[in-house]
Amino acid sequence: MIRVRQVETSIEAKDDEIIKKCAKKLKLNKLEIINYKIVRKSIDARDKNNIVYCYEIDVQIKEEEKILKRNKSKDILKTPNEKYDFKITGTKKMTHRPVIIGSGPAGLFTAYMLAKHGYKPLVLERGEKVEDRIKTVEKFWNEGILNLESNVQFGEGGAGTFSDGKLNTLVKDKEFRNKKVLEIFVEAGAPEEILYINKPHIGTDCLRQVVINLRKKIIDMGGEIRYNSCLTNINIKDLRIKSIEINNKEEIDVDVLVLAIGHSARDTFKMLSKNKVPMEPKPFAVGVRIQHSQDMINENQYGNFKDKLPPASYKLTYHASNGRGVYSFCMCPGGYVVNSSSEEKCLAINGMSNYKRESKNANSAIVVTVSPKDFEDKLFGGLEFQKELEKRAYIVGNGKIPIQLLGDFMENQKSTEIKSIEPIFKGQYEFANLQEILPDFIIESLKEAFVNFDKKIKGFADGDTILAAIETRTSSPVRIVRDDKYSQSEIKGIYPAGEGAGYAGGIMSAAMDGLKTAENIAKIWKNK
Repeated sequence: MIRVRQVETSIEAKDDEIIKKCAKKLKLNKLEIINYKIVRKSIDARDKNNIVYCYEIDVQIKEEEKILKRNKSKDILKTPNEKYDFKITGTKKMTHRPVIIGSGPAGLFTAYMLAKHGYKPLVLERGEKVEDRIKTVEKFWNEGILNLESNVQFGEGGAGTFSDGKLNTLVKDKEFRNKKVLEIFVEAGAPEEILYINKPHIGTDCLRQVVINLRKKIIDMGGEIRYNSCLTNINIKDLRIKSIEINNKEEIDVDVLVLAIGHSARDTFKMLSKNKVPMEPKPFAVGVRIQHSQDMINENQYGNFKDKLPPASYKLTYHASNGRGVYSFCMCPGGYVVNSSSEEKCLAINGMSNYKRESKNANSAIVVTVSPKDFEDKLFGGLEFQKELEKRAYIVGNGKIPIQLLGDFMENQKSTEIKSIEPIFKGQYEFANLQEILPDFIIESLKEAFVNFDKKIKGFADGDTILAAIETRTSSPVRIVRDDKYSQSEIKGIYPAGEGAGYAGGIMSAAMDGLKTAENIAKIWKNK
């Protein structure tokens, strides 16, 4: 096939117009195109008076080589081979099946690929299966009853199960893991459009069913998944993993242990450190979550086309005068701000959207960079910093999500009433002064950034805008060290993977790291 790039159409274009545009670029009659497939679709909104869709399309035609020789444009090329390849080259025999700790994206995709190739993995998840987890989380939001082992952070599907379900990543991908992950998602029930849309997402509602279907596939291929099974200890001998302890009582012998534990498994991090598994502190970010009217964001991003396009997103960055980076994170069009706490008397928040992104508000974390140097490079300095802020948020909000209007935040005064923007939350909220939670360097950075962002998006820093605290779980504050060759710890047989291990930053990159982990296991271990 031939790939045609930069095919621009009106946002209301039908299939016939797309084919015509391709034919024109190829200098052909549209009837000469036998078949076509959309590879990429994005919105070009640089000219607010003429917003268009921009496509990359693979077309099937006769005499492809002749057409390629005739067209010298950089936008016309032979469709590249983008096939993902999983090879089993390992020769070492496993005495015990591989064990995967955690069923977030990294754990599920490691398990999927190992199960597909006959390794019969065992997945151990500290939380509940999705169906039960949803009920537990809803009970927490409605009644404030927190389950420490199954919540927004812990449980089947990982923290991303209660998110926007974003499936985009900036990870360089020469092995085509990104494409493979998206294909597996579609096989598990995700909409086919995620294969080509520029910023794909499936929403928390769709993602939940996808996770259930992935579970069924893993089990059908010979894998096993156990819930309410928390890793509580490990046994190492001669720098090699020998066995693990589950729920402080059950011992399981292992040759291969994948640690896909998620960024909030603080107890597990400390247990691993106690057992001398090499770890190191890493940068992360903390801040607040901001809530605007989605109509205002649409107006800024799309102008007169705002009612003809999907809910708009944004991405903002700023370098503060104190040297800190400030940026938007996990932006959720048409979403909800949710209480995502996982520890007693600590409060953390996140953003969530359904597939249709149908709520009236947009929300995003606005976060400030934090470095290990801020804590004298102490291994758990960042973790303790996160937890201290979450404790303050819980106290200041009386156990509820503390919120404040942006205008009052700038003036360092507690808000007393909602104004033009209706708050949209999952979980109870209460007025507070967020400056009582945040350290000075974050307050200063946020204030500067809000002023700057208002120049980029008119109305961004309007006084009625709603802020909520605290956003701490942007990424893991520690990294479980692994080598570059096989993604193994210094403790042989241990494979740190995904966001919690410090090697990913979202659903897609974690899932891709899961595939990479399975590949590296297959380089050493045979499947029978």
